[in-house]
Amino acid sequence: MRDNKKKQQEFNKEIIPHLDVMYNFALRLTTDPVDAEDLVQDTIVKAYRFFSSYENGTNAKAWLFRILKNSFINNYRKTSKKPQQVDYDEVSSYYESVRAERTETSDLENLMFRELMDDEMSIALKQLPEDFRTVVLLCDVEGYTYEEIANMLDVPIGTIRSRLHRGRNLLKTELIDYAKKRGYRGD
Repeated sequence: MRDNKKKQQEFNKEIIPHLDVMYNFALRLTTDPVDAEDLVQDTIVKAYRFFSSYENGTNAKAWLFRILKNSFINNYRKTSKKPQQVDYDEVSSYYESVRAERTETSDLENLMFRELMDDEMSIALKQLPEDFRTVVLLCDVEGYTYEEIANMLDVPIGTIRSRLHRGRNLLKTELIDYAKKRGYRGD
């Protein structure tokens, strides 16, 4: 019983301070607040379950990000293999409510995220292959160094640099019209 209490205290000290950062990253990966919360919860459960393999004093954030990223990939693979399902009752009730109201409602959370990143930018990021998107988000949005990202994703720094370069070039290609609309007159 005492060991469980000690494990819980150590876990709280090392892991819990990183919840906000994990949620932000999960939200960028999933683009859905509910899915992001589920992904963070799944990550915390796995981290607690395997906390005995974590070495105290090492980079807890990198360890958590690796668990989170692997959980995201595993969930993505599971859902991509399943045929898409639609709940008829949900669709019919949505259709009826839209048809009846014919008014625009605004969701505060969507407005907040739209302010942070334009829709075109978000769409362009979503279109990047997952490996490139992850590195671009961690480096350019979250501000992590190449070394930190390499530790989080458990890949060599050269791979991080390569993915970042290729990801930025893909984004550049996707966003050239967007930039012109905003007044950018580059090469």
